[in-house]
Amino acid sequence: MSSTVDRSLFVLPNESPVCLLDCTDAFKGLTDQEKKYAHYISKASFDGALSVFLQVSPESPAIFYVLYHLFKAEPIETLKQKALTVGFSEDEWTALLVYTAGFYANSGNYKGFGDSKIVPHVETSKITELVKTSAASSIPGVVEAWSAVEAVVGSLDQGQIQLGYGEEGVTCYHSDNVTQEDANKIGRFFKAYNMEQWNTRLFKENCDGKVVYRVKVASSEVGASKEHAFEDSTVIIERGDYAPIMGLVQKWLKKATESAANDNQKKMLLKYVEHFGNGEISAHKDGSRYWIKDVGPAIESYIGFIENYRDPAGTRSEFEGFVAAVNKETSKKFQALVSRAEEILKRLPWGAAYEKDAFLKPDFTALDVIAFGSSGIPSGINIPNYDDIRQK
Repeated sequence: MSSTVDRSLFVLPNESPVCLLDCTDAFKGLTDQEKKYAHYISKASFDGALSVFLQVSPESPAIFYVLYHLFKAEPIETLKQKALTVGFSEDEWTALLVYTAGFYANSGNYKGFGDSKIVPHVETSKITELVKTSAASSIPGVVEAWSAVEAVVGSLDQGQIQLGYGEEGVTCYHSDNVTQEDANKIGRFFKAYNMEQWNTRLFKENCDGKVVYRVKVASSEVGASKEHAFEDSTVIIERGDYAPIMGLVQKWLKKATESAANDNQKKMLLKYVEHFGNGEISAHKDGSRYWIKDVGPAIESYIGFIENYRDPAGTRSEFEGFVAAVNKETSKKFQALVSRAEEILKRLPWGAAYEKDAFLKPDFTALDVIAFGSSGIPSGINIPNYDDIRQK
């Protein structure tokens, strides 16, 4: 660890609060059909969010694999006794639980909001002993996976403490040798071909002295690649990134169509299924158009590669899926605000020049979250993020 880094800035305090999302009343108020609809989209959201671990850092998938089996293979009280036996203190055991919760909440070992690394507040050597003595040690690959990432899990060396390009930080949106200049060039390529980068990753190779950029597109279909000459480089577009995960998303969304409340919902889901199959953003946009038309649903949801906060280039997005039930009483207050918005806007402390010529009334609702597969749950969202859809 670098002597200039304050380790306390990268650990989650044992006193970190746990906020429970209570959707009990909202869920009970749903019909059986609505509950099934919510269930299957929740499954799609959580399974799809596994791809986020693959987007964040090289070690995140292995950490996930180890922690998942560590806490599943035996009762937690039994595991705690083993931890105390190999030298954990009570505080260190709590620290491991907090690290695990933080790791899951952020879908990786870097913060979803802030991009800084999260390290356990217990020596990794003690975690190693716990893994070796736990019931999970008999599961194929668990001990080997932990051995492969043990050194980096607690490391705060420069270049590992935050997300970023190459030597500046860590990311799995690009290969280590991708620079800002490379990202800008690929941005020009996508613009020239009228394509979008939301669900892609970028890898740079040198072949016989020539730079080759390999753009991997998230899709269940693993199709033939397309090669393009651009500027002084070659750009290859490949489908099939996260293919098994995208296949699971499709599976659950297809099941959800059987419980759709109306034709808009069904068409929306089928367009999403198409998008996760072939990776085409146009299909996801079409699904979003049906989503907009589905005004005032009992179950609200959205799913896809949505927010680009954690990509150093700010162009590629991580997977996100949520399901929520509308809180009807709170929504009435929001709807009253919307209905009076044009009147209220005139009273705000800025002139009309700072407002749009015509106010477009949003569908503004309060939601009780049932499931949210992502690297963090925001207090509010404004979607879809496609400007060509949102502005119209």
